[in-house]
Amino acid sequence: MVQLLGKEVGPTGFGLMGFTWRANPCPQEQAFEAMREAIKQGKVFWNGGEFYGTPQYNSMVLLDRYFEKYPEDADKIILSIKGGLNLENHHPDGSPEGTRRSIDNCLRQLNGRKKIDMFEFARRDQNVDMKVSFDVIQKEYIDTGKVGGISLSEVRAETIHEAVKHAKIVACEVELSLFATDVLHNGVAAACAQYNIPLVAYSPVGRGFLTGQIKTYDDIPADSYLKHLPRFQPGGNFENNIKLVHQVDELAKQKGCTPAQLAISWVRSLNGRPGMPTIIPIPGATTAERVRENAKVVELTDEDMAAIDKILDGFKPIGRRYGDFVPIET
Repeated sequence: MVQLLGKEVGPTGFGLMGFTWRANPCPQEQAFEAMREAIKQGKVFWNGGEFYGTPQYNSMVLLDRYFEKYPEDADKIILSIKGGLNLENHHPDGSPEGTRRSIDNCLRQLNGRKKIDMFEFARRDQNVDMKVSFDVIQKEYIDTGKVGGISLSEVRAETIHEAVKHAKIVACEVELSLFATDVLHNGVAAACAQYNIPLVAYSPVGRGFLTGQIKTYDDIPADSYLKHLPRFQPGGNFENNIKLVHQVDELAKQKGCTPAQLAISWVRSLNGRPGMPTIIPIPGATTAERVRENAKVVELTDEDMAAIDKILDGFKPIGRRYGDFVPIET
């Protein structure tokens, strides 16, 4: 049983970024169908962001409209919202003023239709003591019932060890997939296990790279975010990294599942390994059909996991997860 804030949320969560943070968002009714399907599939831990899209159409705006139409669904959801950025330059702002601005803006856009169960700074502000930021959240928002708890995002192990000294940390969101296994080796997963903090795994299908739909560089849509990331650039990076996709695709065929189902199930299967925390993958999807696909649990045997370990031992991704201008492991 997977729980967050004392509520069962199912083994897989739901990332909302793809609904609003793209040049051409999907139709709102299509988004609603996918969101309803997520609940039907037991994916009731939802993860959104203040900066996922424009101020006029971000996660909160979508959620406000959804819960206006389906108010009965609000209490079914555990909602995590990322914020804490200066929306003009997207730099982290953990100052008291920046913290209040971000949370107040998110609450205002939700229109009272849904409580923020977890608030997380998208990146740690290196110029502000975490205790200062956390004290504002605790005293002004958690103690007053406006926010349920504090989560971390894209942090290194040292940040987790420091954060638990100042606040109760209810979750930690980091990138984890077959294509990005850093947190399994850099102390992040171990720190989460040490403090019994659930690890929320974003991009469990490698930003769509592990779906099997991308075979060549030309298969990446022109408006895709992948075009801006070092790992997907032609001239060496893409050509090396696509090798993992081919191997995952072959394993998926043997298991009778899709590559995405294999990738997500691998992340879930890490839960049973010694020294691992509770891990909740949060794949996004903009159609009900894809939500159903991602929700399917594929049982991976010890032999399957050993085969995947062998693949990963022989593979090293080339290129950073983000461009140099984006802070990581803060």
